[in-house]
Amino acid sequence: MVLRQEPDIEVVGEAADGVEAVAMAQELDPDVVLMDVRMPKRSGIEATREIRELVPRAKVLMLTISDDETDLYESIRAGAAGYLLKEISIDEVADAVRSVWAGHSRISPAMASKLITEFAAMSKREQEQVRLPAPRLTEREMEVLRLVAKGLNNRDIAKELFISGNTVKNHVRNILEKLHLHSRMEAVVYAVREKLLEIR
Repeated sequence: MVLRQEPDIEVVGEAADGVEAVAMAQELDPDVVLMDVRMPKRSGIEATREIRELVPRAKVLMLTISDDETDLYESIRAGAAGYLLKEISIDEVADAVRSVWAGHSRISPAMASKLITEFAAMSKREQEQVRLPAPRLTEREMEVLRLVAKGLNNRDIAKELFISGNTVKNHVRNILEKLHLHSRMEAVVYAVREKLLEIR
């Protein structure tokens, strides 16, 4: 890893997958963890959530090729302190590591723009719509929504709830229809704002 060349940054380990990343974080107690969204065995988002629970002082910085705004939002909900695209230079990565270690957040400009655009669009739709009581979700839909908010994908949700992937897809579709929303990210934002669920 090129970061080893930075005089003020010590690389204490490298993990091959999400499971190993969690184990190494517990063992090595790092200041900052560089994490990819797409990791074998366990997603980077789920690994981030576990690391933040098990090693609270560790800051997690996502470094990924994924420019999907849902991955961005779910990473932040999982506890990530930053989200960078891999197109940036190594100097920018090093600067981001230092910034996150110092307690700041870092998000690639392109991703920050997507996040701002998404929230602006939601705000506009709210202003145009008549305020109605929050739709009633079933107990199972609430369970699915909580797991979506924790950053789990459909496959992981299916394993957690002992149901099929298709059933999870149906629940997510029903949630979006009931809330009159268009994406998983919107559903989580809406649910937190309306206090349909609380996330630690």
